[in-house]
Amino acid sequence: MFKHLAANPNFSRGRLHIETDIDNRNPFERDRARVIHSNSFRKLKYKTQVFIESESDYYRTRLTHSLEVAQISRSLCRLLHLNEDLGETVALAHDLGHPPFGHSGEDALNESMVNYGGFNHNDQTLRVLTSLEKRHPYFDGLNLTWESLEGIVKHNGVVKNNLPYHLNKYVLKHDLKLSLQPTLESQIASISDDIAYNNHDVEDAVRANLINLDHLSDINFFKDIIIELQYQYKNISDKQLLYQVLRNSMSKMINDIYKTTSINLSNKYYTINDVQNNENFTVSYSNEMQNNCNKIKKFLTSHVYNHENLLDKRNYSKKVVNKLFSYFMKNNKKLPLDWINQEIEIERLICDYISGMTDRYALNLYKEINE
Repeated sequence: MFKHLAANPNFSRGRLHIETDIDNRNPFERDRARVIHSNSFRKLKYKTQVFIESESDYYRTRLTHSLEVAQISRSLCRLLHLNEDLGETVALAHDLGHPPFGHSGEDALNESMVNYGGFNHNDQTLRVLTSLEKRHPYFDGLNLTWESLEGIVKHNGVVKNNLPYHLNKYVLKHDLKLSLQPTLESQIASISDDIAYNNHDVEDAVRANLINLDHLSDINFFKDIIIELQYQYKNISDKQLLYQVLRNSMSKMINDIYKTTSINLSNKYYTINDVQNNENFTVSYSNEMQNNCNKIKKFLTSHVYNHENLLDKRNYSKKVVNKLFSYFMKNNKKLPLDWINQEIEIERLICDYISGMTDRYALNLYKEINE
């Protein structure tokens, strides 16, 4: 349908460091494989999404969340005849820079780094991909294609002012066209992230007994789906009803994006340049669905993200991260041998080390240094 607007691996701008291809995969397929096989991707298994993973085997982690976002992204790319490999690569990689304990860990690291360039997980993702992963004897990072890096850096939109620490340095040697909109595949990965947490955070919150189906009925979008399903299935259990509600919800969101984006693209987009020069994202919900999603986000913020049961755990998580940072600032030589004597500011080195930790490793280390 819109294949002419898809990123074409045959015309990729290539990689910062030239490599010799050794198989028949296209460049975006290789990028996806490099992300999946990276150390940072594997460690997402033990990093918090919303709920501390050690408290239940069923809660989503950063890894399962990333896999779910990738699946939605691939589905939307296929519907619109765009490049599935690129859409999946951006989705799989978008959270690689998250520290332990989710956004509370990110806030704590940013506080610790406030005088040293700050910290945010999007910038750290680029740092992981271009510096911290060590796979090749001649260069650092995974050496992804320009298109994958551009899509990952700009999956939340253009970046114009106040560039974060690593991006500010990186673009001096690799121009990612920060003032232009990203490819459609990157935009799809971004909205797929929204779909995932707008639905999966609801499921995890119900499992954690923070909300129930009655709470969901306060949102008309969910209420209509519940009524429809209860009419269709007379003896459905609450657990099955929740699953079917979220299944239908995700389908409605995906179909809405497909229809709305198809209309957007049919109106005025003839080349990828048209997409990149647009003022806003081309991939979008309809106004009605965007309003529904805004209400879901508001609901999750008040009933889940700011729930008192989570706030205590978040405060403790921040305490752990801040303590680890101050400990290594005073005890540089306690860092692992392969982290010592690198040509980088000690504050950034410690930040890199902590941000790469899993929840359980950080907790165990915190207990160890406080014994």
